[in-house]
Amino acid sequence: MRAVVTRVAKASVSVDGAEVAAIGQGLLVLLGVGPDDTEETAEKMADKVTGLRIFEDENGKMNLNLAAAGGSLLVVSQFTLYADLKSRRPGFSRAAPPDKAKALYEHFVSACRAAGFETKTGVFGAHMAVSSVNDGPVTILIDTDAR
Repeated sequence: MRAVVTRVAKASVSVDGAEVAAIGQGLLVLLGVGPDDTEETAEKMADKVTGLRIFEDENGKMNLNLAAAGGSLLVVSQFTLYADLKSRRPGFSRAAPPDKAKALYEHFVSACRAAGFETKTGVFGAHMAVSSVNDGPVTILIDTDAR
């Protein structure tokens, strides 16, 4: 599982010109699912993302996690994180099949919600327009395959 996590002042996602989700301060998570990922992988990723201490404390140091900062999550499916770049035209055969990817994406979202976080989503499989105001900017790449 791969995630690009960006600390945002605000973020939103639209489908066919209509906004489907928006958050204020929090994390925009672009989430890709690999073929070997499991529910356990999704739960570990959710714990890792929500526990990241990348929000500033009263001294301007990155010491606070999402809960301490009072932030929300916007999670957007992103199969292109598993792009194969052997040529100039990326291939996506290394991403999980859509049915598996959707189930694990939804499990990740459920794990975040079960932990008490306001979690909004894009529309799995849709062509989405994602907007964000990056805060910092702070962007972290997490790849469970790299462990």
